[in-house]
Amino acid sequence: MFSKYKKEKTAMPAALDAPTDKVAPKQTPQEVPAKTLMRKAAPAAPAQVTPIDKERKRKERMGEIKLDLHRVLLDNLNLSALEHATEQDLRQEISAIASEHLQAQSIVLNREDRQTLTSELYDEVTGLGPLETLLKDDTVNDILVNGPQQIFVERDGNLELSDITFKDERHLLRIIDKIVSAVGRRVDESNPYVDARLKDGSRFNAMVPPVAVDGSLVSIRKFKKDKLGIDDLVQFGAFTEEMAAYLQAAVATRLNVIVSGGTGSGKTTTLNALSSFIDNSERILTIEDTAELQLQQTHVGRMESRPPNVEGKGEVSPRDCLKNALRMRPDRIIVGETRGEEVIDMLQAMNTGHDGSMTTIHANSARDGISRLENMIAMAGIEMPLKAVRSQISSAVNLIVQASRLQDGSRRMTSITEITGMEGEVISMQEIFRYQRVGLTPDNKIIGHFTATGVRSAYAERFRLWGYDLPASIYEPIAAQ
Repeated sequence: MFSKYKKEKTAMPAALDAPTDKVAPKQTPQEVPAKTLMRKAAPAAPAQVTPIDKERKRKERMGEIKLDLHRVLLDNLNLSALEHATEQDLRQEISAIASEHLQAQSIVLNREDRQTLTSELYDEVTGLGPLETLLKDDTVNDILVNGPQQIFVERDGNLELSDITFKDERHLLRIIDKIVSAVGRRVDESNPYVDARLKDGSRFNAMVPPVAVDGSLVSIRKFKKDKLGIDDLVQFGAFTEEMAAYLQAAVATRLNVIVSGGTGSGKTTTLNALSSFIDNSERILTIEDTAELQLQQTHVGRMESRPPNVEGKGEVSPRDCLKNALRMRPDRIIVGETRGEEVIDMLQAMNTGHDGSMTTIHANSARDGISRLENMIAMAGIEMPLKAVRSQISSAVNLIVQASRLQDGSRRMTSITEITGMEGEVISMQEIFRYQRVGLTPDNKIIGHFTATGVRSAYAERFRLWGYDLPASIYEPIAAQ
């Protein structure tokens, strides 16, 4: 055993030589309870035991063994020395301590179970326990935990129940506390919800009892290491090449863009892709609650808001970041999501020389997006006539890109709408492109196609003057095939 990672003790650990309520003392094979041993002998009535029951019992047995071993590791490992240990040394140390404990308890495991146990214990000590496997799985986009026994994952836009579980609610709470304590936060009965960011940038949100009735609720939106570009989104069918050419002209000619959509519809992914059209010579400032944008330009300043601490002090709101950003000579300002009173400063920035700014909002359509902006201005406590509010919005926002997650799990850019001004007291809008649904396949896949509406862009002359002379053919409607 590697003594440099083991706590110095004059005697054997208490967990190994003294019986406790959880860890059994060393016994002869005849004295060891049936629940502790993994016997190879067949049950008395094999015809009555289903494979599902046997697998469930095996998992329960392995869970009990892992729980005991985890306590033994905490008693034996010198946690302060682990910070400088290599992964190989730590795995060997865990394997050695586990082997010693299993031998002391006369527990027999095959090689595959031993390797699985060592890997899971390593994740418990250094990572996030059962969640570590899902975090390493590149096919998983979201991890949704509904209590210790129910973990859902999203793959390709579809939710499915995972076979991974926690031992109990205490196990789940321990992992939650491990995550939030790493970023200086806490979660308990007095503060039952928390929003944090994992080391890799993934978004983490948790709610614990008594607010969460049936067990702690956890959602993790995984951070994509490789951002999707415009070409990737076109290839995946999120929109067409004609729409991409139009969006390139819109972003390059510094139109103010709002990406609208529901939760999980791909707003941040779309915003990332649109940012690739920004010239490398421009100074960009980004403001987010959780830093997710992956801009590739040279001159980028990133800001992240901060919630209040335990004492209710130290909060830095998105509006505070936005006010300071206006004093930092930005060419463009990109706000990850506008959801509150910062909308006032965002619209002011778009109206006062920061053309080409972008943000996202939660809305189901372009018209709903405008209503959301009006409501956010009203909630900010600013008393303005409705016509003045709409005039402010119509002069600030040029383009609304609607992203949607359809019922089959696919994500599409369902609409691109221009704001052209005011007609009386109503904001005038015209749709340039849309996604036309035509039916459903027997396996519930949506049939549809992208098409132009036949309306020529109000900014066509602006595009031409900036060197983006788009052909008139991209505005021609496409008949359903």
